[in-house]
Amino acid sequence: MFERIGIKAYWLAVAVVAISGVNVAFGQGADSGSKATSVPPRPLLQDIRVAPTPETYSGNDSLVKKTGSSLPTVVKANSYDPILADVPIPGYTGILVETLDGKTVVESSSSSAFNPASNVKLATAYAVLKTFGPDYRFPTNVWTDGTIDRSTATLTGNIYISGRDPIFGYEHAVDIADALNRLGVRSVTGDLIVTDNFAMNYSNSVAHSSEALYATMDASKRSPAATRVWLNYLANAGRSNEGSSLPSVAFTGKVYVQPIPSSLKLLFLHESAPMREIIKATLCYSNNFMAERLGDMVGGPYAVARIVQLNAGIAPTDFSLQTSSGLGINRVTPASMMKLLRSLRTELGRSRMTFADIMPVAGVDKGTLENRFDTDFSKGSVVGKTGTLGNTDGGVSSLAGEISTRNGRLLFIVFNQHGSVSRFRAFQNSYISLIQGQFGGAVPMNYNPVSIDVRLARSRIVRGDVMTARND
Repeated sequence: MFERIGIKAYWLAVAVVAISGVNVAFGQGADSGSKATSVPPRPLLQDIRVAPTPETYSGNDSLVKKTGSSLPTVVKANSYDPILADVPIPGYTGILVETLDGKTVVESSSSSAFNPASNVKLATAYAVLKTFGPDYRFPTNVWTDGTIDRSTATLTGNIYISGRDPIFGYEHAVDIADALNRLGVRSVTGDLIVTDNFAMNYSNSVAHSSEALYATMDASKRSPAATRVWLNYLANAGRSNEGSSLPSVAFTGKVYVQPIPSSLKLLFLHESAPMREIIKATLCYSNNFMAERLGDMVGGPYAVARIVQLNAGIAPTDFSLQTSSGLGINRVTPASMMKLLRSLRTELGRSRMTFADIMPVAGVDKGTLENRFDTDFSKGSVVGKTGTLGNTDGGVSSLAGEISTRNGRLLFIVFNQHGSVSRFRAFQNSYISLIQGQFGGAVPMNYNPVSIDVRLARSRIVRGDVMTARND
């Protein structure tokens, strides 16, 4: 049984001030973040513009709530704690807070369906972890139909690239050029052929991606931005002492997007950072491109939803997805999201991982929670996933994850909809802090932060033998 501290009047005052909108200063930037990365062109932070929206919603949206349910504009939560039960819940909101052993601490409209926004990415993370495991690496295969003359550093023939690595960027293109240089290749008499599922620098255009790869491999065509990314990658990977010359491979031919032949020689594979690091980056920065690419690996949003439904014991009517990123119209109940959290926590535990290994730790990790719960007494005590939609469903803000307190840990879901995103965030910040206060106060989690750039620099080159090519 958890114990509660006695300064209830103080915490109630804090919550009331926040709910009234005075504490907007606590509000986070847009869900995809409010800061740009230091080195282009990594758009891990994707801005979402939050337009002014009504503070409350009084319409009758049958897609948002179950048939027969009726949610008033302002409600009080169900809780055995009189302080938590007395706090007014703003707007159109669902809340569920539970102890790790399943005891309900706070509940409000937890069986009604809401738009979870980027909390959908937790489902996508669960689906890919369940399917591929945390140590899976995305291969980018480098093939040839030609021969290498090391005396002239020339490959006579074509180079073929196949793969669907969602984080493939400038540094990986240069790394492939470096690997070719180590094989004795600095020029190719033929073409560069790229398959149609290849993506680079978070671009949805395979044409742009293939052209970027073609230019980046050749030092004479490489952009200054690409060179800076490569040098930073070397430093983050602990490879900054590998020499002063820049890798380069020049092509006599052009670049094309087409299927690769059925029989080629595999030169080597470029393998991405492990899946756990990719998911950490995806969730810390709420990157929509990466989430959609990850979702596609298991069959898209419907497959993501089915994996969650079957493994977490959730009814399809309580967990319906149209996207793997959380953009658009998705419908999830707080109760079903809680089941997902518990299933995800269990899945991580099988690999001796915790939420902090894949989700942002507030006030510590860069990204969407960087500037939330970042005071001296709360920093590092919340790990969670944000969600923001500025206009969809009249304005959506969500937050779900785990809270650390002196008297134990709690799992929490807060879905806010149809109202001011900044006020919703202010409410979430103060309400979570209030809950922590009722359980002895915030306590930092045991967590050693590692920057996302260092995590994603854990890619590698694997040498290959002669084998039959296949389309990925």
